[in-house]
Formats: sequence, C-alpha cells, structure tokens
Amino acid sequence: MDVQAGDRMVDVAAGRVTLADRRTGRSWTVDLAPYRIGVYPVTRELYARITGGPPDGPRGLPVESVSWWDAVRFCNALSHAEGLAPVYDLAADGGSAGRDATADGYRLPTEAEWEHACRAGTTGPRYGALDDIAWYRGNSQERLHEVGGRLPNPWGLHDMLGNVWEWCWDHYDTEVYGSYRVLRGGGWFDEHWSCRASVRRRSHPTFRVDDVGFRVARSGRAR
Repeated sequence: MDVQAGDRMVDVAAGRVTLADRRTGRSWTVDLAPYRIGVYPVTRELYARITGGPPDGPRGLPVESVSWWDAVRFCNALSHAEGLAPVYDLAADGGSAGRDATADGYRLPTEAEWEHACRAGTTGPRYGALDDIAWYRGNSQERLHEVGGRLPNPWGLHDMLGNVWEWCWDHYDTEVYGSYRVLRGGGWFDEHWSCRASVRRRSHPTFRVDDVGFRVARSGRAR
C-alpha cells in the first residue's frame, strides 16, 4: 500500500445512521457530514513505513496488537508525512487527547461514521453473506488474512466485518466504563454473531491484542 493513504479512500456523502446498544437497550440517531474512510484497515506495511520500522510479518496483513493510543499517534504521523494538519492534540504524558475538527489530516472514524460506512446503504445485520465478505472463526483457520481478500461492501470497502476489530474515536460509556473506547467489526477469532454491523465492543485505550487494528478517516470530501 502506498504511503499516500488518500489514494485508498472512499468519499461518503452526508447521511444519517441510527446506533443501538443491546446492553442498555438504548438507540440514538446521528447526522453525519461528508467524510472519507479507508478502503482497507491500515496494513503492517503502511504502519511500519510511517512509524519507522520494518513490517512485522507479511506486508498485506492488517496491523494488529495496536492500542487506541497507537492508532491516534499513527494518524498524526501519517498527516505529517502527507503535509496535512494533524487532527489530534496529544498531551505529553499520554493521558489525554483533544481533537481539532477543522484539521484536514487523518483520524479515526467516529462510531457513527464507521457503522454508516459498514452498512453502505444496506439494512440487514451484514452487507452480504458472511463467508463471502469476512474472515471470522468459521473460515479464517484462526489466523489473520491479507486485507482485501473478501468481497467489498456496496461502497467498495473491504474487511469492514471480520479480520480485525477496529478502533473508533468514541468513548463507549464514560459513566460506567470511564476512558474505554469503542471497537467495531469483529475479528478473525470471533463467532458469526460478533461480525455484524451493529455490534459494539469496548476496551481500555491502552489495550493491545492480536485481533484489534484500525482504519483511517478524514473529514470532508476529496477535492
């Protein structure tokens, strides 16, 4: 994958999505401005190139074992590499992150942006037959696979379900879980019921495990 990650992004028009949480029974609707989102999860190749190290294993695999903090730092580094304004203001002690909504650089998608992009205009739990669109426990041989190996959704996005869970910007529920952030999409080790557009998972922003990665987004549309 080329360093110019913008070459591998899809423009998403303004829209509306309704999110739901099975734990609380709550649902809420979010209006979205236009944005761009990566066709694939960030690969080991791109991650290594931007962070200054060799790829850890095959280059086309999604990067994994990255924390939420790793992901937002990568977004800023990728923005710097492409001459864009970094989105995140990261405290020197690593304890807080602010976000500049006017910056044109790379960032994590919000949870609403992620689900809207995953659904791509579809209304069911998935945008296609699971074995055709996702690597999950039933077909992954319990390992990661290179990005793009399953069919894309109607907007051309690959691996929105399965392969690796993806960090989103949002807190999950600050009153109950404090600083925990949202994960979406399901991974290679998950059963079929976790690989659905609406499934929400949470974890501490320092958490790293071998089925969690991320993809990048940008505000606005390509010029």
